[in-house]
Amino acid sequence: MPQYDYDLFTIGAGSGGVRASRMSASFGARVAVAEDRYLGGTCVNVGCVPKKLMVYASHFREEFEDAAGFGWTVGPRSFSWQKLIENKNQEIARLNDIYRHLLHNAGADLIEARATVVDPHTVSVDGRTVTAERLLIATGGWPSVPDFPGNEHVITSNEAFFLEDLPRRIVVVGGGYIAVEFAGILHGLGAEVTQLYRGPHFLRGFDDDVRFFLAEEMRKKGIDLRFNANIARIDKLADGRFEACLEDGTVLEADLVMYATGRRPNTKGLGLEEAGVALAPDGAVIVDDEFRTNVPSIYALGDVINRVQLTPVAIAEGMVLANALFNGRPGRMDDENIPTAVFSQPPIGTVGLTEAQARERHGAVDVYVSDFRPMKHTLSGRDERTLMKLIVDRATDRVVGVHMVGPDAGEITQGVGIALKAGATKAQFDATIGIHPTSAEEFVTMREPVPAAEAAE
Repeated sequence: MPQYDYDLFTIGAGSGGVRASRMSASFGARVAVAEDRYLGGTCVNVGCVPKKLMVYASHFREEFEDAAGFGWTVGPRSFSWQKLIENKNQEIARLNDIYRHLLHNAGADLIEARATVVDPHTVSVDGRTVTAERLLIATGGWPSVPDFPGNEHVITSNEAFFLEDLPRRIVVVGGGYIAVEFAGILHGLGAEVTQLYRGPHFLRGFDDDVRFFLAEEMRKKGIDLRFNANIARIDKLADGRFEACLEDGTVLEADLVMYATGRRPNTKGLGLEEAGVALAPDGAVIVDDEFRTNVPSIYALGDVINRVQLTPVAIAEGMVLANALFNGRPGRMDDENIPTAVFSQPPIGTVGLTEAQARERHGAVDVYVSDFRPMKHTLSGRDERTLMKLIVDRATDRVVGVHMVGPDAGEITQGVGIALKAGATKAQFDATIGIHPTSAEEFVTMREPVPAAEAAE
């Protein structure tokens, strides 16, 4: 008779939790997964998937405008926000079912109810207690809104995916990728967008050339981008609109105010502290390199541990954990050279070190930069440019950073990420034949580094 009901009980059916659970079940473990909200987690429901669908939708306005330069005449057109949301919801429902089938087909039990931790081997779920040899916390993150007068009037990215109507004027607050992406989406769909960030420049942690270049491109498109700006108070007017009063005394009127000022690990009310699990001040579950907490039977991964908050990273962590626990293949996550995309407009693709990080780690580096007008816009007439940047460790000739702002940046950077993971040198980039005519070929045709004095500015 088994000592426990399950070998593994997972709380949270997002990308990381589902991967760990279904792979553990496929290795022969007895697995249960509890989820009280939606299958697939943030990414599928209120994150990368619906966001990318909305990015596609927002591109059409410029595509229609660009068509004239290529001989096309585009007739009367209109946009239905309601139709977009309806179609998006249908696709998300389809993906929810796929996650349900993945768990079922792997032999894992799915409990669609809230679960809380009772002790190191017990959870309370759906009105009963269940025991497991190991517990896995994979509850992800949740949007965080600062405390200030009128914050009850704002929405977060969660609600933005389900708005009944597209606001005519919206203020987006935040300087991370979510704020930048939604500013582009809402502007592209026809809203007047003002984006505020309290710091001197957005996208902290990205390469500085990328940050400044994107800001210029967004402003050229008509987004009102304001730095060193923060809301002190929001008042709701009699007609339903809002007044956002900034700290400098400026007042902005808007139909909607959206906060994208960060996400916090979703651990509140899970019973972790009562079970003795150590949490960081922000609520993140503290784990070691094997994703084990200070309580030996309890593990955690994904956004809830607040390391690298990316869906593919959570999936990889789930694979590492399942292999270690139930497949006899212990391993470690390698967080070096993780490719990342921001679906801003234009989008960002980046892998490896920023220029500042490379100089700090390697000392002498060579920097290659190309700033050009994409071929498409020679006929469209649009004033949009592309930036591409390579950073090379001078001592080894290894390419240690690749950054791009421009169409298809994410697609291009994914391929380049393989080269960086393999340790490719600048000489190997140079020896690679480019595909012509593409933007991507620029990465293998840049020959002259930026002069040292210019690169240091």
